[in-house]
Amino acid sequence: MSDELIICDVAEQIAVITLNRPRALNALSDDLLAALAGTLDRVAADDGVKAVILRGSGKAFCAGHDLREMQAGRAAEDGGAAYFADLFARCGAVMQRIPRMPQPVIAQVHGIATAAGCQLVATCDMAVAAQDARFGVNGVNIGLFCSTPMVALTRVMPRKQAFEMLTTGAFIDADRARALGLVNRVAAPADLDAAAMDLARSVAAKLGAAVRIGKRAFYEQMDLPLDQAYAFTGDVMARNMMLRDTDEGITAFLQKRKPDWA
Repeated sequence: MSDELIICDVAEQIAVITLNRPRALNALSDDLLAALAGTLDRVAADDGVKAVILRGSGKAFCAGHDLREMQAGRAAEDGGAAYFADLFARCGAVMQRIPRMPQPVIAQVHGIATAAGCQLVATCDMAVAAQDARFGVNGVNIGLFCSTPMVALTRVMPRKQAFEMLTTGAFIDADRARALGLVNRVAAPADLDAAAMDLARSVAAKLGAAVRIGKRAFYEQMDLPLDQAYAFTGDVMARNMMLRDTDEGITAFLQKRKPDWA
């Protein structure tokens, strides 16, 4: 395994981004957060990438923030107040990069995804989990309510179930995560790589320009009133229809052939 904190491989128009702190269960240290931010920015700018898989090395997807590093931050004269404010701002900025990326991002989850690690799963556009994966926002167990992970969690899960996880610190398994909308698909551990790649290939096979337009519209319309959402998405679809490759896709469908996309 490489000593790099992030490993990024691109093949078949799919970027596979691996968090690479296996001994720390891929805890989000300051350096790992910075490396992840830079990698996401580079992948977002790569027109040759049409889908992204985010995964962890070793035994877990991600165990959240690095608690040892956080405790070390208390050594500052202000008791760590400035450090903590900066840390959570930087983490929030990384999380916000994912929905803003033009490519769909798929979390590939094994082992545990806890606290900010669970936040990362909730933030991704889709998620595939191993059957034995577990999810939790467990900070309350050590006296730290998972307030920033709550932002992502409450946007993909029913309110009462999210609140139960946040206040009890209990884990849920992969099947429960799927039932609650946190996970799209569950696979046997041995089949996890293939299941995530199958989903990524399905996305990558589509017209990239249409998916980029659609992902942006997906997030922008969610917070609009119903009438404004329809007006906004109507304009989006009209612009989508004007693409040369959309015309080719419709023509190919009517002619019962594969589209010849540029």
